[in-house]
Amino acid sequence: MISKNETLDERYHVPSLVRALQIFELLATEPESLGISEISTRLSLPKNSVFRILTTLSDYGYLSREPIQKRYALSRKLLALGYAAIDDANLLEKSLGPMRNLRDLTQESVLIGTLSSHRGVVLEQLPSPQPIKVMVEIGHLFPLHSAAPGKAILANLEAAQQKAVVDSITFEKLTSRTITKKSDYYKELAKVAQQGYALDQGEEVDDIHCVAAPIFNRRGEPIASIWVTGPKTRLTKDHFPKVRSAVMEQANIISQRLGWDATASADTG
Repeated sequence: MISKNETLDERYHVPSLVRALQIFELLATEPESLGISEISTRLSLPKNSVFRILTTLSDYGYLSREPIQKRYALSRKLLALGYAAIDDANLLEKSLGPMRNLRDLTQESVLIGTLSSHRGVVLEQLPSPQPIKVMVEIGHLFPLHSAAPGKAILANLEAAQQKAVVDSITFEKLTSRTITKKSDYYKELAKVAQQGYALDQGEEVDDIHCVAAPIFNRRGEPIASIWVTGPKTRLTKDHFPKVRSAVMEQANIISQRLGWDATASADTG
């Protein structure tokens, strides 16, 4: 969340814009929509000010509003801004073919996502053809410490960026396998960086496994992650070697379509 510190020069800040950004960040951390009074209380802001900001953001399509209960949530229009922020507006266009290949090969759901502040966000998914499958909504936010795609991206960030994101994570215990210590998480990220893929073995949801690999842009920066997810009864540890090879291969194809040169990255690494 936005906080006061010595690096900020508040003389040049626009108060209403700061409040709008605080509201964005609050809504990004909430799985459910919030009402005006809740937002006002949580952020210690005047209700009239919150109402005006919410109305403006809603009218411009950046928030969705429940007409009866008058509760607000982030809209999918923000995803368009997210694409610009990761510097590749055609990321999905270049990813859909490899995602289909991966879905057809593994017969499990395939997703692509990126970072959104201190969480991850799902950009697209291709559901498994199986009758029992893992499905999530586009725009779904997921915790970085337990999710394979979060680990895959963070493991490849430069040190300062990685530290900034890790410091913002709340290491909530979600299952008995969740990493809850920052020191253990750094060890996990080092392992992921070395092997080129990340796993979620029931760390967020007991019965779900995931295998993820990072996607790089032309500058060698990790801008997204692609992953396979399925019930642990099908996506077993015995299947991990085959699945991780396929995930890494398709992630590399997407990265190359975005201009990433694996050889050049290896030479400078």
